[in-house]
Amino acid sequence: MPQVQRGNHKPEDNNMGRDRKRKLSSDDPTGHLTPQPFAVADTLSRLQSDNPSSEGSNGSHASKKRKRVDGEKAKYPDLTYVDGKLVSPIRISDLQGLLLYCFADGIAPQWISMKHSGHVRKVVVLMVPGLEMGMFDGTISVQRESATEAQETHHPTMDAQGATGEAPKDEHAADYERWKQGLPLPDRSHRFNPRSITRETLPEPLQPLADMFPHIWPVKAPGDNKYNKVHSPLQAILMSSPPKTKNDDSRVKGARPAKVEKGFIPKRTPITAFVTSREDLLENDFILHPVFFSSDKERSSQVEARQRGGQSVEDGWVDTHVPTLESGQPPDAEIESGSVTDGRDVFALDCEMCITEGGQSELTRISMVGWDGEVVLDELVKPARPVINYLTRYSGITPEMLEPVTTTLHDIQQRLLTLLTPRAILVGHSLNSDLTALKLVHPFIVDTSIIYPHPRGPPLKCSLKWLTQKYQNKQIQNGMAGHDSIEDARAVLELVKLKCEKGERWGTSDVSNESIFRRLSRSTRPSHLPRAGEERTGAVVDWGNPERGFGAQATVSIGCRDDDEVVTGVSAVINGDESNLSIPGGGVDFAWARIRDLEHLRGWCSRLPDPNNANESTTLFPPPEETTPTTTTGNGHSTDLPQPDVLADTVSRTVSNISRIYDSLPPCTLFIVYSGTGDPREVGRLQSIHKKHREEFRSGKPWDELTYKWTDVEEQALKKACERAREGCGFMCIK
Repeated sequence: MPQVQRGNHKPEDNNMGRDRKRKLSSDDPTGHLTPQPFAVADTLSRLQSDNPSSEGSNGSHASKKRKRVDGEKAKYPDLTYVDGKLVSPIRISDLQGLLLYCFADGIAPQWISMKHSGHVRKVVVLMVPGLEMGMFDGTISVQRESATEAQETHHPTMDAQGATGEAPKDEHAADYERWKQGLPLPDRSHRFNPRSITRETLPEPLQPLADMFPHIWPVKAPGDNKYNKVHSPLQAILMSSPPKTKNDDSRVKGARPAKVEKGFIPKRTPITAFVTSREDLLENDFILHPVFFSSDKERSSQVEARQRGGQSVEDGWVDTHVPTLESGQPPDAEIESGSVTDGRDVFALDCEMCITEGGQSELTRISMVGWDGEVVLDELVKPARPVINYLTRYSGITPEMLEPVTTTLHDIQQRLLTLLTPRAILVGHSLNSDLTALKLVHPFIVDTSIIYPHPRGPPLKCSLKWLTQKYQNKQIQNGMAGHDSIEDARAVLELVKLKCEKGERWGTSDVSNESIFRRLSRSTRPSHLPRAGEERTGAVVDWGNPERGFGAQATVSIGCRDDDEVVTGVSAVINGDESNLSIPGGGVDFAWARIRDLEHLRGWCSRLPDPNNANESTTLFPPPEETTPTTTTGNGHSTDLPQPDVLADTVSRTVSNISRIYDSLPPCTLFIVYSGTGDPREVGRLQSIHKKHREEFRSGKPWDELTYKWTDVEEQALKKACERAREGCGFMCIK
């Protein structure tokens, strides 16, 4: 059991983690230190003492004397951190970095120091959704009802800051009150530090954790607070960005050339695979073509919505002549074998606009090229209203260019209706704005802003200039003369062709990142360990069928039906199992696993793998009504919580499973447990409301008739919910 030491921040601590061979302040990494409680008393005692305390765990696991490994005196790995050094919470990617530092080409972490990292023999990362920091500070009760009263009488609960007293209030409101009174804001930097845990300070169901881990760490889940998004905590561990090379230059402006994971196999894909679905058309503000509506009632409703939005025939809009979605599919005999166009006519489109009286954006130029890159249409267009801003810097249009032009929008529409047959596919970048300027609706769209998603996800979109620089290594839209719409249309066409040649994964974060198992396999075991020179191996042990997901690149994938099978599976893959020939002798080097009982009880997920069919999932029904009383949280929202005894039993069973995994691990194993996220339920509830609001709003329904409204109140509530959902927790130790 490593002893996490806390001491004065000396100058040499600035290099902590950069030198694997530097000496630690303690000569005895297995010495037992008196733990301090997870409370303000710990802070006060240090303020009153010249020598800060060191912290460890005196539980049963930590008290075991470390023995020689394989008959030799081992340089035992050890974890150390300096109190007060952290200025922000560690992230899940930091946990991945610690793993890569021990087993692959990762750099030394700055937030913690690993002594003798080369002697770590195994790494096990266990995800336990449903665990929260509030369970450890008393905010969330996990005591049985019979023990709750005694706990309140003899052991005051501790709030999120580690102090006894009333429950924590809204920090923003508290800070505002202090600001009005002219008082300084409280120092909350200590919240990022790991907090000591002991049996005496933990509720009974959590007490065994103190026997394994000396601290609980705040661990922040990946996400985007600006756009209210919480990203996958699985991907943050199991997908890795390629390591930087000597050729990487941070001074380079714009997009860097695309990096592709080693082993990426291009897969030729027909363009029809990238045609935008009805749902994505709506999500990206396209007007739907009538062929998407199967009933007269739906068509009538859509006509009314378009009339309200000024997008009807009376407003000058036209729909291409496509009777049905199936009419766009040519007979198989007319499709050339191996052709990525799949028998379709493909046109790349780009338009330039100006601003006319009334602040309207109107068409001034249209350019269209065919699949061969030849120009099909290139026309200047005279706006219907007087121009007040030619946007020359962006459009390249000048007053002199438009002066002799007599072509109108109606003329262009008639030519397009001839070109855009049912077999025609229209490609472009953010094509919804071009089609709005054209007042045209077509059902078969390929949009490069959709098939090349932004690395941070929607609603963000990559610019055409950035995509062209990254994936084609070309520069477009340079200079002050404005854009060239033919050049832009050809750039879009080349991006689509590249996508068809490379496959659906091309241009996504999935292909720019690589599986951690592939990255580990490029490293070999050091000479002082058994099976020296062999490549590193890994395993995934999870509910369902993990080989269909993140476990596809792992050496071993084990599907389970419950948490007990996960515990058994982790022991098998780490220690080896003669009955399973897929597991290497002596076990794998790294294993990732997940136990889910607590997650299911708390309603953090709505579906789980079907035990009778590994390729399907089943909907989770809520627990019986008597086990889910409704409570009200501090923000006024109701949340269904399980009865205290039910929650306590599930937490106790979950902690027992963690302990069983710990007991099965061999010496010199780095064991990391993380929750993934905080409570995501409020985020899901608000996002569902927002989605329904958008659907109603886009249908053209008046604001006062909307069933679901979205105002700044809901927006701020979602922002706070996302911040809370990203607040996870974790533990780490070396057995």
